[in-house]
Amino acid sequence: MKKILLLNSLLLISFGIFAQTETGRMLSEIEKNNTTLEAYRNLNEAQRMENKTGIYLENPEVEYHYLWGDPAAMGKRQDFAVSQSFDFPTSYGLKKNIAGVQNEQADLDYRMKRNEVLFQAKTVCIELTYLNAMHQEFTKRARHAENIFEAYEAKFENGETNIIEKNKARLNLLNAQKAIRENETQQNVLLAELKRLNGGEPVVFSQSEFDSTNLPADFEIWFERNREQNLLLQMVFNKIEIREKQVKLTKALNLPKLLTGYMSESVEGESFKGIALGVTIPLWENKNTVKLAVLQQKVAEKMAADAQVQSYNRLKSYYEKAVQLEETLNGYIEVFESVNSTDLLKKALDAGEISLIDYMMELSLYYDTVDNILSIKNELQQALAGLYYYESMSFS
Repeated sequence: MKKILLLNSLLLISFGIFAQTETGRMLSEIEKNNTTLEAYRNLNEAQRMENKTGIYLENPEVEYHYLWGDPAAMGKRQDFAVSQSFDFPTSYGLKKNIAGVQNEQADLDYRMKRNEVLFQAKTVCIELTYLNAMHQEFTKRARHAENIFEAYEAKFENGETNIIEKNKARLNLLNAQKAIRENETQQNVLLAELKRLNGGEPVVFSQSEFDSTNLPADFEIWFERNREQNLLLQMVFNKIEIREKQVKLTKALNLPKLLTGYMSESVEGESFKGIALGVTIPLWENKNTVKLAVLQQKVAEKMAADAQVQSYNRLKSYYEKAVQLEETLNGYIEVFESVNSTDLLKKALDAGEISLIDYMMELSLYYDTVDNILSIKNELQQALAGLYYYESMSFS
């Protein structure tokens, strides 16, 4: 357990810059409070202890015999024996080595489970960031629509406009208020999900700006450079190492077992003392065990090869999606200023140069652009989260 806590501390340090954001702080909190991770930590500790069992010498055997003769004139006989059996000596070193690698595997299993939970929390935080940003936009739009409605209501009372124009302004306000309510419903759903991931502890999440992106310039170079940080590949290669060592162990266990000990025999007036030696001849008990171990090693190698392909293709798809989204986002940002003419539109409306319906149609173009930019940023962040899925705490 201490090793896991130390590992987590080191990973949090490596998480550094990202941990300074509200999303990073939320993930750190979830890591501490998540009940699933707590269960996995206990499971890891049990697995590490289990890996250390069965790797030592068998228990010694002590025998004592008390026999009386028939007829009684034969006297009594006492036998005493202490014996210790053990496998071929090299097997114990192999067992210890395998236990060490299995403990590494247990840690990797925990880190992967941890990534699964935090990845889920990360995607929720990204979606909430998007909804928070949209909430700010909808609030501004609702205030703007309210001002328009109040202006047209005043114009209607002064006889400067008709009921149709007034109702258009009112409908525009109702639509803006409806967008806020729908967005708040989605926010509450995701906040409830964050609370669940946080072990039922209350959560507050108000981040409305996305974290800075970090898209590698070249995927192939990045993938090779980060191969050692890929938890999935670490796990499958670790399993290969375990299987290789188990093949050697199985061969060692197929060698003769040895037995040594002390034995004494006492009869009336006589006693015999000496050492006992024995050997177990491996004929039938371990038949096909080496063949099985070799086949299991080959299976592990095939699974490792498949994992490399699956990991590469999964990450490549996330990378390509992120590249496409980044290009689209840059295109939107470049033309954003050209449609950002809300002040001019308002002046034209006030001056009577355009109708209310024309004003709302032009304004909707600006709103659609803002919505698309935020939506693309959301998708881009989700793609980047997937790209760094297999790296410990690398969710930025």
